[in-house]
Amino acid sequence: MSRKLFFVLLTLAFLLVACSPASTPQPAPLVTEVATSAPITLSDGLGRTVTLNGPAQRIVSLAPSNTEILFAVGAGTQVAGRDEASDYPDEALSLPTVGGWSGFSTESIVALQPDLVLAGGINTPELVASLESLGLRVYFLPNPATIEEMYANLETVGLLTDHEAETAALVEALKVRVAAVDEKIATVTERPSVYYELDATDPTKPYTAGPGSFVDLLIQRAGGANVGAQLQSQWVQISLEELLILDPDMILLGDALYGETPEKVAARPGWEVLSAVQDGRIYPFDDTLVSRPGPRLVDALEAMARFLHPGLFE
Repeated sequence: MSRKLFFVLLTLAFLLVACSPASTPQPAPLVTEVATSAPITLSDGLGRTVTLNGPAQRIVSLAPSNTEILFAVGAGTQVAGRDEASDYPDEALSLPTVGGWSGFSTESIVALQPDLVLAGGINTPELVASLESLGLRVYFLPNPATIEEMYANLETVGLLTDHEAETAALVEALKVRVAAVDEKIATVTERPSVYYELDATDPTKPYTAGPGSFVDLLIQRAGGANVGAQLQSQWVQISLEELLILDPDMILLGDALYGETPEKVAARPGWEVLSAVQDGRIYPFDDTLVSRPGPRLVDALEAMARFLHPGLFE
């Protein structure tokens, strides 16, 4: 499996390996919260009841989407550590890392003395249980299936960090932007077909986004038709023969982050007959917008809508 595909699946599916420490660290004392803070008790994405003595002040994020959410709701200064893939916003890059690509370092997590470890959909229940056994408070934030469920995740993090007012303002602003796109797309009578590329290391069997993926959801909401929607899983290979039959109107390169370009696509053997290639409708796309279920999903929706229906967004 290529590093490109590994990164995509890492940030979108439940494939991250649980931690495997060299030695079992002793639990570190949790940071004492302000005595006047009211306890916070919530059920997490694994159905566990998690109670904090008060709003979290030292947080370790184990998923890029969680890191983005924390900064977006105004809790960036409360983040004490991050996973290796968390590279947005820029302020997150100065934070210490606790692993992520091939496993997490429980020693590093414990050493940061967090009062909350915020896990996400890419983390395993086994990792959560392992950290909890060390005396750490872990909240598992589930992957949302819709933009509306993403709003709920923002509100949860806002509550856990005492940024409810900022979060409410953020959610309202995001809803306004989504409603603006929905209003314009409601007038659409033709939906261009879209092939979204994840990894074309083998251009005869590239990986694309199938039904139920956020890419599929966003393409539909942006007024398009995902050619991968008829395939069998969310992240799946499609043969060149199938792609030629489906003949998409547009190609979006989610693998542009790894150096793929419209010119390289046009030069692939057999691809020159595709309508999207002949019409020059091949566009690089920032895959981190769709592979991290946080507030930038709205950026992804707006960007896709502009590609698909530029006349509506002039």
